[in-house]
Amino acid sequence: MGSVLGFPGIDPMDAVVGARIRRWRDQRGVAAEDLATALDLTPEALRRVEAGREHLDSAGLDAATRALHLPVWALAADRPEY
Repeated sequence: MGSVLGFPGIDPMDAVVGARIRRWRDQRGVAAEDLATALDLTPEALRRVEAGREHLDSAGLDAATRALHLPVWALAADRPEY
């Protein structure tokens, strides 16, 4: 893996997905603590996910879409239409 935003070893897709989770969380008005609880993560772990420094597995991505009331494709689509 390369380096994204100065963090060695970060997968570029993790950075994209993390930023999308943060954007959707903000748009939906979901507190970081509430989303972290829904994902069975600590708030610090959620911050790492949103920063692209930690990877969510498929179960975590599914939990994130359910918690944010999103279709499963929303975290991977180039421009979600909402």
